[in-house]
Order: sequence, then C-alpha cells, then structure tokens
Amino acid sequence: MIAPVKLLKNPLHLLALGLGSGCLPRAPGTFGTLVAIPLYLLLQSLAPWWYALVTLVLLVLGIFLCGHTARALGVHDHPAIVWDEIVGYLITLFMAPPGWVPVILGFILFRLFDILKPWPIRSIDRQVAGGLGIMLDDVLAGVFAWGCLQFLLYFA
Repeated sequence: MIAPVKLLKNPLHLLALGLGSGCLPRAPGTFGTLVAIPLYLLLQSLAPWWYALVTLVLLVLGIFLCGHTARALGVHDHPAIVWDEIVGYLITLFMAPPGWVPVILGFILFRLFDILKPWPIRSIDRQVAGGLGIMLDDVLAGVFAWGCLQFLLYFA
C-alpha cells in the first residue's frame, strides 16, 4: 500500500484527497468536510438549480476520482479519500438559509451520519464497490443530514 501523501502531486489524487486534508493522521473525514466549507460559501449564493447541478457534477466527478485514487492506494475507500465528504456536506447544505448556524449544524449532522452510518448507509457502504461505493454512503449521509437540518431550521 502506498502512502497517500505520495499521490498529492497528481491533480486527480490531490482532489480526491481533499487538497491534502485526507492525509492528516487523525480524523481525515472531519478535515475533509472542513475543506467543503469554503466551497459551500462560494456556492451558497447560486440559484438552487445551479447549486444542485454543480453538486451533481462534483458527485459524478467524485465517482471517477475516488475510484482512481482507491486503485492507486490499493485500498477500497481509504480514509484519506475525502472527496466524498466534500460532496456529502454540499448535499447537506442544499437550500440552507445563509448564516453560520446552518453551516455548523450541517457540519455536525453530516459528520454524525457519516460516522454512525445508520441503515441503509452501512449496508450500502459494505455492498457497493469502486468509486460509486465510496461516494454513495456519503451521499446518503448527506441526504439524511439534509433532512434533519431542514427540519431543525424550519420546523423545530
């Protein structure tokens, strides 16, 4: 198995590894999600359909990036691969109102769902291989976190 930091010179791996945040020794998924915050702040003023389109493009790109980097590392869903966390967090904040409360609450909710992996997230994580499998569990964690965030922001 190759060390993830050795792949950072390749732009495709650099993206999959969250600009290097996934190479940190502790909590790479959390640091990868932190990388998503500035990206979200850039995208938040887009019309919802543009935001959704950009997120969808990043998701499809992520299937390729994550699969490519996993093959280079020789490990399916290596912890250093954090592009999936970036996309999952963007899904969490889809149509969130502006402000730091949704950013922070969305971060907490996404990390909880990504770490705990309630059904069906855990099943999908174990059963779907390749780049799609790497992306899909975080997409679902993002959808679950999105639903909770919307409820908390608008109904609680």
